[in-house]
Formats: sequence, structure tokens, C-alpha cells
Amino acid sequence: PMLDTEDAWLSVEGPVSIVELALEQKRIHYPLAEHQFVLCAVLYTIMRLSLKGVKPLSLFDSKGKNAFFKDLTSIQLLPSGDMDPNVLSIRQQFLLKVVSAAVQTLCSSQKDREVSEEDYFPFEKGKNWPSLAADLAQYLQISGDLVRRHYVCELYSYGMDDLGEE
Repeated sequence: PMLDTEDAWLSVEGPVSIVELALEQKRIHYPLAEHQFVLCAVLYTIMRLSLKGVKPLSLFDSKGKNAFFKDLTSIQLLPSGDMDPNVLSIRQQFLLKVVSAAVQTLCSSQKDREVSEEDYFPFEKGKNWPSLAADLAQYLQISGDLVRRHYVCELYSYGMDDLGEE
């Protein structure tokens, strides 16, 4: 991009401006940054819902694991559309575990009082964990409908029929 500057600024001495430094940086490889985002979302979900026995790196194949340790500006070979069925099974189990933990949290916070759905998750206002799991399903190549169906089944099993109908 062209940066127009006034003549008075050309004679200024000092450190390089942050705009010039930013323009000199290499461009990131967006799919690699997106891949890192998925790992961060998985780790955050595990932490916030206190999921036990989940190994986050088991959700990725060997290409995916190697890509985590590369520079974001490098063009990396990321996992293709064809995934190992074992990895897909582990991913599916993880997402269903997330939904189950979210509904359990929802149920335990609802026992004493009648509250809105946003108040069910007191740790983040407006954070809907089942919908986050459905969004992650898209990145992890799992059917979002499967996650939503499990959510509805969990709601019914915990006696929250009104939410299940919605």
C-alpha cells in the first residue's frame, strides 16, 4: 500500500514507526492460523469445562501436529479432506463430551432458580458451549447435526424439555 506522508515528517529521526514495521512483515498463511485457532478453542474448552482425560493433540493427525510447530508465515502441508476414521472418532467423542459437560453445568446451575439460558453458563455471559461445539465440528470435519442432536438428547435426559423443544 502507498503511504502518503507530509514533507515535514520525512526529516524526523527516531525509531521506525509501527506502521512501517507492520508493512515489512511477511504475510501469514491463513489456513495455518485457522489451524492454530482450532487448537486454542479446544484447549480453552477443555479448561473451562474441566474435561478430564482429553488429550488435545490426539484430535489431530501427524500433519496437523507438525503444523503447530511451524512459523505462521510458512506454507505448510495441512491435513487434507481425507481423515483417518480413528481420528474422526476421537474428535466426535470429544465434541459429544463437550456438549454433555455443558448441559451438566447448565443443569446444576438451574436447580435452585428459574433463569434464562444465557445465565446457565455463569463463567462467560453469552457463551453458548453447545453452539461452540457445533462450530468446532465444522473445523474438525464432524457433522454439526450430530452434535446438535446429542445436545437435544442431553437436554431431554436432564429433564429440560422446554429447551430441548427449542
